[in-house]
Amino acid sequence: MNPARPIDTLSGLAPLLRVRPRLQQLCRFGSQWAADHPPEPDRWAPFHFLVKGSCVIELRDRGRMVKLSAGDIAVLPHGSPHAVRGPTTPAGARGPFGIRKRPLGAIELETNVEGDGETELICGRLCFEAAGENLVLAALPEIIVMSTGDGDTGGARLRMLMSAIHEELQGVHAGAEAIATDLASALFVMVVRIQLGRDGRSGCLSGTLAHPQIGRTVAAMLDDPARDWTLDELAACAHASRASFVRMFRKSAQQSPLAFLAGLRLELAQRKLSATSLPVAKIADEVGYKSESAFSRAFHRHFGMRPGEVREAVSRTAPAMIREAAD
Repeated sequence: MNPARPIDTLSGLAPLLRVRPRLQQLCRFGSQWAADHPPEPDRWAPFHFLVKGSCVIELRDRGRMVKLSAGDIAVLPHGSPHAVRGPTTPAGARGPFGIRKRPLGAIELETNVEGDGETELICGRLCFEAAGENLVLAALPEIIVMSTGDGDTGGARLRMLMSAIHEELQGVHAGAEAIATDLASALFVMVVRIQLGRDGRSGCLSGTLAHPQIGRTVAAMLDDPARDWTLDELAACAHASRASFVRMFRKSAQQSPLAFLAGLRLELAQRKLSATSLPVAKIADEVGYKSESAFSRAFHRHFGMRPGEVREAVSRTAPAMIREAAD
């Protein structure tokens, strides 16, 4: 058994995230500062990379405070309202604290000091390119905090990516914004992978992928979603009897194996509808449906819209989302 295989399943699920990062600000602050972040609209999630110093994130609706140190990364997958402030700034304080803004290449510099300041952050938002519940995102907590200072390999890789993003944003090289954006995309997928690996909670995708036998079964589903899977075949992937496999899967995922497979197929189909020009009938066949009409009915039950409507929505909203990201 290869114990890494369940977590490697994320490489197949990662495209379901349909996420595009937008790097927006490089912030340099003195000892006293605060910045409010209201609730994000659908499809947007803020993130903060703390390059230097320390700060506090307040989830004011929850009365929760999270402290960040240099090298920490915070992502709020569900767009929760929050405030970010200096460690000595009183809780609930509001600016403007003399914060000035000016262009810095393709992003904006926000600062209330001359020079480098005590704290430096890279801030931005993640743009999810398709609506509807997502298997991976639904499994994520309100806030994810990762430390690049951890001595493990994951921390070192995050630190390398974060350093490269910081360097690109401050440089004047051609294509710096595109390179930084691609690096941020890789960093986000890595953050999710680490989160799933360290979060063994049952009843969500995190627990499902972290379970060695169940994770191997999900990998098999991803490898061949068009296959007419039976419970016996899925149980064989887990090296378990049918009865024990069903019990394990229900405990881990809070649903039956075949219900999970049906949802996964539809998520894969939505991705193909959003990202390719393949005919609907071809997509239906590739995710295991024998007829386009059966696929359309199942898709409508799951997402509340027809496959053709997804294509229309993507063609309408993509330009608007690009404009909004640029604002």
